[in-house]
Amino acid sequence: QVQLAESGGGLVQAGGSLTLSCAASRRTFSTYAMGWFRQAPGKEREFVAAISWSGGDTYYADSVKGRFTISRDNAKNTVWLQMNSLKPEDTAVYYCAASRVIAGTTNHNAYDYWGQGTQVTVAS
Repeated sequence: QVQLAESGGGLVQAGGSLTLSCAASRRTFSTYAMGWFRQAPGKEREFVAAISWSGGDTYYADSVKGRFTISRDNAKNTVWLQMNSLKPEDTAVYYCAASRVIAGTTNHNAYDYWGQGTQVTVAS
């Protein structure tokens, strides 16, 4: 069992930045790929970014490519999502997730553990 806890959400003006953090409970954190997903009101959960177990491979949704950066520190059992140039359409609850597909995956069905989510609101 891996417990994940997101933090760093909040209210920001369009064009601003936020950094989300996700702390994992287990020292086996390094054996999991990690991902960020988001869900806006009335919409399905969608993929945002993913990172392989080593951090060597990263994946992004087209809608955030060039604006968001995912990174991890296995020594700190933590993954981050740096979000720049935020837009109102980025408003959602953001979830981090852990997957045994260590190379990283964009498929939400491949993620085994999920955090509770953190709200990000971008005001226009």
